[in-house]
Amino acid sequence: MESRQRRTSEGREALLGREPDDVPSDSGSEDVPLAGPAAGKADAAAAAPAARRVPLSRDYGNIALLALLYLLQGVPLGLSMGSVPFLLKAKLGYGDLALFSLSSYPYSLKLLWSPIVDSTFIKSLGRRKSWIVPIQAILGITLIVLGSRIDGMLAQDKIPVGTLAIVFTAMVLLCATQDIAVDGWALTLLHEDNKTYASTAQTIGLNTGYFMSFTIFLALNSPELCNRYLRSTPLDVGIIQLGPFIQFWGIIFMICNAWLVFFQKETSDFSDVDDIKEVYKTMARICMMPQMKEFIVVMLVAKLGFMANDAITGLKLLERGFSKEDLALAVLIDFPLQIVFGYYAAKWSAGRRPLRPWLFAFYGRLLAAVLGMAMVYYTPSTGVTPSFFAVVIAGIVFSSFMSTLQFVSMGSFFTRISDPAIGGTYMTLLNTLSNLGGTWPKYFIFAAVDLFTDAPCSVADATSGATIKCLDEPAKERCAALGGTCEMRADGYYAVNIACVVVGLATLLFFIKPTISKLEVLPARTWRLVHGKSKGEE
Repeated sequence: MESRQRRTSEGREALLGREPDDVPSDSGSEDVPLAGPAAGKADAAAAAPAARRVPLSRDYGNIALLALLYLLQGVPLGLSMGSVPFLLKAKLGYGDLALFSLSSYPYSLKLLWSPIVDSTFIKSLGRRKSWIVPIQAILGITLIVLGSRIDGMLAQDKIPVGTLAIVFTAMVLLCATQDIAVDGWALTLLHEDNKTYASTAQTIGLNTGYFMSFTIFLALNSPELCNRYLRSTPLDVGIIQLGPFIQFWGIIFMICNAWLVFFQKETSDFSDVDDIKEVYKTMARICMMPQMKEFIVVMLVAKLGFMANDAITGLKLLERGFSKEDLALAVLIDFPLQIVFGYYAAKWSAGRRPLRPWLFAFYGRLLAAVLGMAMVYYTPSTGVTPSFFAVVIAGIVFSSFMSTLQFVSMGSFFTRISDPAIGGTYMTLLNTLSNLGGTWPKYFIFAAVDLFTDAPCSVADATSGATIKCLDEPAKERCAALGGTCEMRADGYYAVNIACVVVGLATLLFFIKPTISKLEVLPARTWRLVHGKSKGEE
């Protein structure tokens, strides 16, 4: 069960996002108060003389192992939620991308089976290795086989998007399951004094894996960027191709797994195994609290206003002529800034009203969605100029800052209201619901863009006589082959994005803001299953 350690994600969406909502992006976990024997151990460790504390150097190797495991999880997530959709967009319409976007859903639903992972194991192998070892082996083999075939699949005139969606859904499901086990292993792998560094390893590992398989890959896969900055002799391909890149990570998975099997021992703690039924009952009881019902609705609808911007604006910029390498370079510039923004966002969210920054950033993300539409609309048809590139960077940085501010602020509120007696279960439930709010609309957003796009070809199909809809590159090429031209009468992106902004603003003003203002001032004890003041509660 992922119940002892809060997990990241919100992979921000796609290139502008997190959030793998789905990646992604519930990282930056915060420790929650402990209760019972665990609290006693923590207090004893805190009170121990400095000479008796376990030095961090004794856990360097274990922290590195955790960071590696999280990094490996981030690689398939970066491929599923970032690189592959961007590569598919060259040949597919948004309806097909909607189908592929379903592959990210398991990462937002892992709470449903986390109690099973935490409570089911083979003692001789280890409580966590019982899951991690077979999952790593399956992922390694899958990546090696997929890498040998994916370039050929993407080169086909009719890309088997359904097959790709199934494969990546299975990989994301396995990554989500491994994440549950690794979160739990961190509690016994590190010494008591150094357990807080588990979240550091998680944040560094996941973000690095996602970043390498998304932004870095797209940059090195681009022949334009490689020819401009990394080569003396121009070629028509990038330095890295998708197939060999995937196979490389499959080999790394297998090497890491061999280390786990032959060299890494697990000291399992079987004393705190929770009863599966009781965990599910606890989660149900949390969800049935009146104030929690309102808060759940807020989390499930809060991201509707900027979902189209997060998921599609980056793809639209590519469609309008903004190159992958320029977009990747913009994110490279944005990445270190988000580390600084995260620090100041945490300081701002530390007061008695942690959701005030979240509400402020809500307006900012709606504004970012409007600015995103303007960037797409005014993309120069003759090529990206330095001034327009600077505008795109400013837009990405602004949108990312607002997203980071919302994420950190909501995380602070989660920490405040979680019941210390069941902190892990409580926090995992809240993070899952928050991530789900950024995941479930994606399919419908992608599908709606194609639905509201009116782009007919000037000539009918010679065989069937039907009108050709220029919704993807193959259709546009077929239209051109017939001597026709595609006429963009209405771009569904604008209609969907405007609808999202209007719905988002209306829900903010008439539901979300009043509800948050009411829930935010409730005493922490009202959010707990067993009411009563806890130690230190005002």
